[in-house]
Amino acid sequence: MTDGADRFLAATRCEKSDTTPVWFMRQAGRSLPQYRALRRRFSFMELATTSDLCVEVTCLPVDILGVDAAVVFADIMLPLQGMGVAFEIREGVGPVIRKPLSSQPEVDNLRIIEAEEATPYLFPAIRAARERLGRRAALIGFGGAPFTLACYLVEGHGSRDFPRVRTLIHSEPEIWNRLMTTLTEVSARYLSAQASAGADVVQLFDSWVGVLDRATFEVHVAPHLQRLLERLRYLVPVIYFSTASAHLLDGIAAAGPQGVSIDWRLPLGEAWGVIGPHRFIQGNLDPALVLAPWPVLEAAALGVLSEAGGRPGHIFNLGHGVLPASSPEQLRRLVDLVHEKGAGKPS
Repeated sequence: MTDGADRFLAATRCEKSDTTPVWFMRQAGRSLPQYRALRRRFSFMELATTSDLCVEVTCLPVDILGVDAAVVFADIMLPLQGMGVAFEIREGVGPVIRKPLSSQPEVDNLRIIEAEEATPYLFPAIRAARERLGRRAALIGFGGAPFTLACYLVEGHGSRDFPRVRTLIHSEPEIWNRLMTTLTEVSARYLSAQASAGADVVQLFDSWVGVLDRATFEVHVAPHLQRLLERLRYLVPVIYFSTASAHLLDGIAAAGPQGVSIDWRLPLGEAWGVIGPHRFIQGNLDPALVLAPWPVLEAAALGVLSEAGGRPGHIFNLGHGVLPASSPEQLRRLVDLVHEKGAGKPS
C-alpha cells in the first residue's frame, strides 16, 4: 500500500498511484473535539504562533481522519507582522486591520524582511511536523495570495465585494501596483522559506479574487501572480485556491500554477478541461454535503470521482473549508470511501 505522502505527491505530478489522495481544507479546525479542547486553553494566535502547539494541531487530522496531507496551521495574515502591519483575528469576524492603507507613503512604509525574521516560530514547526508525519502524509505549506492580502490591507476586514479595493485598483493604479509588488515579494520569501523548511507542497489562498471581473484580474492581478508562481516553480508544487472564480479560470491557468483547487460551483471535469490535463486539480465536493445523511454524501463523493474520470492528478477535497458542524466520523468515512473507490482501484 502506498504511503499517503507518496500518493499525494504522485497526484501533483499527474502520475498514477494506488488510489486518489484526499485531504480537507480547514480539517484541523472547529469540527474536531481535540481542537476545540485546545481552543478552550489557547487563543487562535497562540496556537498558530507557538511552534509545538502548531505542530500538534497540524498533525491532528492525519491521526484522526486518515487524510493524505496535513496543512500547516497558520493564518494568511502572519507575514504582515514582519511588514509592520498590526492586525487581530476576531472571533466570528476574521482578520481585522484597524488602520487600512490608502496612500502611497503608507504603502512605501511597508517593510520587506526575511521570512525567518518575520515569522520565526513557523519554520521550526514545519520541520517538526515534517519529521512527525514521516511518509504517512504530505505537508502542505500555507499562504495568502497577494490580491487577497491586499484586500485586507485596503478594506481593513473581510467584505462581500471589497468596494474600496476595486476603487483603488482603477483610481490609483500606481499605488495598487506598488502594493501588489511588495506583497508578491513578501509572499515569495514566505512560501520559499516554508518549502526550505520541509513543506512538500504549498497552497496559495486567493479567497477573494472572485470579486473581480476578468479584465481587471488579467491587467492588475495576474502579472503579479505569475511572477510569484515563477519564483516558486522549481522549489515546490503550488496549488492555487479561489472560490466563485469560474469566470477567471482560464486566466488563473495562464498565470501558471501547477495545480488548481476548484470550488463546487463548476463540475470538476469541465474545470479540468479549462485548466488543461497537464495540471493537477483539487476538489470539489460542496462542504455542506458533509452535513447531509451518509447516502447523500456518498453519492456526491462518487460523483466527484466520476467527474475526475479515473485520470491521475486528482486530489479529492471540498470546494471550501470544513464547516464547524461537520462530524469527524463522517469525514473519516469519506476518506475511507475515496481511498476505496478512487483512481487506481479496480472497479
